[in-house]
Amino acid sequence: MSALLIRNGHLIDPAAGVDGHRDILLKDGRVAEIAAAGKLKPTNGTESLDATGLTVAPGLIDIHVHLREPGQGYKETIATGTAAAAAGGFTAVAAMPNTSPVNDSVEITRWMLAPERGAHVRVYPIAAATRGSKGESLNDFAALKSAGAVAVTDDGHPILKDSVMRETLAAAARVGLSVIQHAEDTRMTQGASMNAGPMAFKLGLRGMPPEAESSLVERDIRLVTELRDARSHLHVAHTSTAGAMAAVRKARRNGLRVTCEVAPHHFLLTDEHVGFYNTNAKMNPPLRSAADRDAMIEGILDGVVDAIATDHAPHATHEKEVEFENAPNGITGLETALGLCLRWLHKEWKLPLGRVLSLLSAQPAALLGLKGRGTLAVGSFADVVVFDPKAEWIYHAKETRSKAHNTPFDGWTMQGKVRWTISEGRVAYTGA
Repeated sequence: MSALLIRNGHLIDPAAGVDGHRDILLKDGRVAEIAAAGKLKPTNGTESLDATGLTVAPGLIDIHVHLREPGQGYKETIATGTAAAAAGGFTAVAAMPNTSPVNDSVEITRWMLAPERGAHVRVYPIAAATRGSKGESLNDFAALKSAGAVAVTDDGHPILKDSVMRETLAAAARVGLSVIQHAEDTRMTQGASMNAGPMAFKLGLRGMPPEAESSLVERDIRLVTELRDARSHLHVAHTSTAGAMAAVRKARRNGLRVTCEVAPHHFLLTDEHVGFYNTNAKMNPPLRSAADRDAMIEGILDGVVDAIATDHAPHATHEKEVEFENAPNGITGLETALGLCLRWLHKEWKLPLGRVLSLLSAQPAALLGLKGRGTLAVGSFADVVVFDPKAEWIYHAKETRSKAHNTPFDGWTMQGKVRWTISEGRVAYTGA
């Protein structure tokens, strides 16, 4: 459709400073006009949606997802992963490079962006920082950026060598790309499958010490400091420990361009949720202690955390139905993020709705330099989520649009039901 009018909704656009009842006209994939509720009238050829009693907001942006293509389409495809994203209110997702083969080339980046992939919302590839994500030789960042990559990372693997990480930060800064680090000193985590602590001892499992994360974050911040390049941007993926959060907080106070994200499972769950070897509670970084969980909440509430990102990591059912130590890491998250954030961050912990939405839209867009996203200002992309903020609902994994069902949130009560997701002016999802 070329024109769509959303009428009588409560528009919350943190980036534009809008919080009130508005009509919004979308035309040719862009925001064409915004006016007081009731002022805009549909004309011939204009579709209309009545958003009375609903919240209208910029489409959500997830800067950390695994879409599994190329090479692992039995877990997820770009088409199914983005269908799940649309159902969750997301209009853009950034896809990590740990595919098969690893996305370390212009050819794979372009392949992911091809129309034949059937994406329901916008996909932004994140390319591997090093060849094959082996932590040795850097890729051609300028060429990858030209092909469509929006950041570099070896996510799934850390960049352990100081010299390689220093070179990565410097090279990325020269071409204007962020470096996203999977902070895990794997020399401390060999053979470990959950967080080190009383629960791991009880289950007889080797544990990952929190220092494996925090020490690498501290190392990376030291490298940023030594570079003395204002263009250098270090982003800490899936932050999970109090030590790492403290390091980011200190770096920010020192004026460094260091940012971080937190996943809903790390601000809601602890290693106690592993229970009796529940593989749907196995991820990397692992669920941590209650003190670490509380530090994630504090970081969100006091503004240290820059984005909520799901780390959506789908796996086939048979892969998770094995012994805990042998199961792959990761859970799905695209369809539950908004509902969990509204239920807990907003309703329970009283974070203003505008700040919750900013963590899910405007701030992620700013982190990766996604121009025209994360806001509904006139001229921006027509990426919109319309949801009922008061609606409670129960998430059932069997109803997912993802290929995968590996979630610890099956049966959880959510707050805020997505009614429509609109990607560049096109309705990508319609809820019940």
